[in-house]
Amino acid sequence: MTKSKSLYHGHRFPAEVISCAVRWYFRFQLSLRDIEELLLERGITVTYETIRCWCDKFGKGFAHRVKAARREPGSTWHLDEMFVRLRGEPYLLWRAVDEHGAELDILVQKRCDKAAAKRFFKRLLRSSLVPRKIVTVQLRSYPAAKAEIPELANVKHVFVKAAAQLNNRAENSHQPTRERERRIRGFRDPKRTQKFLSYFGPIRQHFALKRNLLRASLYRKELAARFVASCEFAELAQNPSTAF
Repeated sequence: MTKSKSLYHGHRFPAEVISCAVRWYFRFQLSLRDIEELLLERGITVTYETIRCWCDKFGKGFAHRVKAARREPGSTWHLDEMFVRLRGEPYLLWRAVDEHGAELDILVQKRCDKAAAKRFFKRLLRSSLVPRKIVTVQLRSYPAAKAEIPELANVKHVFVKAAAQLNNRAENSHQPTRERERRIRGFRDPKRTQKFLSYFGPIRQHFALKRNLLRASLYRKELAARFVASCEFAELAQNPSTAF
């Protein structure tokens, strides 16, 4: 019986260092140079470009395992879109969350017409079950695209006024993205933005518990369990933060 290669095969740095750097980048509002400095403080000399390569290579796998391990998504889709500027050009970031606030998917697109909405619906159906209800703002692209997709044609569709902020599940999910956008002084390339935010959402949400709803002891217990789970996702024997 042949033993499968390690996830970190061929890398000079230990798995604990790599996984910790990747987790820090997607969990906290840290730049690549911030993480380079934090590692240097711990006696580990590595360039920020190397950390970028680690995040590009391992972020997708970590995010995929987090999404596979979390509880079954809810039966309600909350959809919303936000404007982002990429090298001065306006783009739309489409986002869908369930009734629990768990991010289902995101898609960066240039337009907000029927074709763009249809593309996002089809992307959602590839990774999620057909919902019981869809909640959106009063953008006419949504019902027009929904009517042309057989799986969604008979799904209940609820419209809310954007000014009333009733679709707050989706609107609140934009806040971490805005914070990260300010921290890195804006996104740039559409493909890299799509890739980063696809990893950023699931990994951040895995650790970002709703602290205000939990007792301190329960919060620490649940967070410790999340750390253990993250070690399994990263194929580690222990929490990387305690290894150096």
